[in-house]
Amino acid sequence: QTQSTWGKLNCKTEESRHREMEYDLGSPSFEDERTKHKLKRMVQSPNSFFMDVKCHNCGSINTVFSHAKSVVTCLKCGATIGTPTGGKVKLVLGTSFKIKA
Repeated sequence: QTQSTWGKLNCKTEESRHREMEYDLGSPSFEDERTKHKLKRMVQSPNSFFMDVKCHNCGSINTVFSHAKSVVTCLKCGATIGTPTGGKVKLVLGTSFKIKA
């Protein structure tokens, strides 16, 4: 006579049902969200942005895309502001930027 163990495999104990989570899945920290892929975040958002870049030669302000694929030059003086790296643009030393909201 063998006893059936089918019902015992699916049985959960009271303590395993009320176990505490290591961290809250409903409201993750900002640091956890920032490290995730843009599609895996709780609210999907892109990694790219537009920014105002001040030219190091003439001081004029140009709007630049953060992930530009070509060399970015100043519209007034023609100086190189940034170079593409395959990801984000690498700005030339001496330029300053502000992220557009």
